[in-house]
Amino acid sequence: MASKEEFRKYETGEPIVTVRNLSKSFGSLRVLKDLNCDIKAGETTVFLGPSGTGKSVFIKHIVGLLKPDEGELEVMGRNVPTLGERELYELRKHLGLAFQLGALFDSLNVYDNVSFPLSHHTRMRQKEIKSRVAEVLELVGLPGTENKLTTELSTGQQKRVGLARALALNPTIVLFDEPTTGLDPILCTTIDELILKLKTELGKTFIVISHDIEGTWNMADQVGVLYQGTLLRYGRNADVRRDDNIFLKQFFGRTEDGPMIGV
Repeated sequence: MASKEEFRKYETGEPIVTVRNLSKSFGSLRVLKDLNCDIKAGETTVFLGPSGTGKSVFIKHIVGLLKPDEGELEVMGRNVPTLGERELYELRKHLGLAFQLGALFDSLNVYDNVSFPLSHHTRMRQKEIKSRVAEVLELVGLPGTENKLTTELSTGQQKRVGLARALALNPTIVLFDEPTTGLDPILCTTIDELILKLKTELGKTFIVISHDIEGTWNMADQVGVLYQGTLLRYGRNADVRRDDNIFLKQFFGRTEDGPMIGV
């Protein structure tokens, strides 16, 4: 079994996630169709697309919650679909996942929520855990909130607690599943700016699943656009933004005029 120490450090710009001809179906519905991309270390990569187009299914493949029907997926040099349970456990120590709805424990306070992965996946002493929880809460702009119940927090604050928990184990890759869902435009901008700030300060690899087009232009290094399970375009932020593909122009313009259905 690979130990945590055996996962090597990836230099910025080096592929840390490699996807080749990835396909997934549920019954007769083909959700992902021959996806190919390299996600680079130290960068923020945002995957956009209409609802129901396979974005969340894709992120579940990265963390090993789903296995593809065809194709290959490597994360930090590990062929994820072939990993056993113990190997997946080791890989996931390097992955932080900030869920769409926070997935917080309502009956627990902020400290217990954020410390949960530290208590269950490390041998850190309580003093060390307390220090780490304070550190990540400071990072997300919620210092001193350890004793508050999550139900006492606003939706935006709950999102930040979920992010703090995702950062607790100091992961190499942080995955965000719709981080701005359910937030008003001001809070959306706040969360987007926080992601950009953390990427700059921590130098980690961020993978974001999003509907937020304007936020994407502000924080993404690379952009992928999924439509009906196909990766329509994948490349540098500015290149994707300038692309004159009729599908992309419709999606980015948020208009019904065009070939996309149900945008």
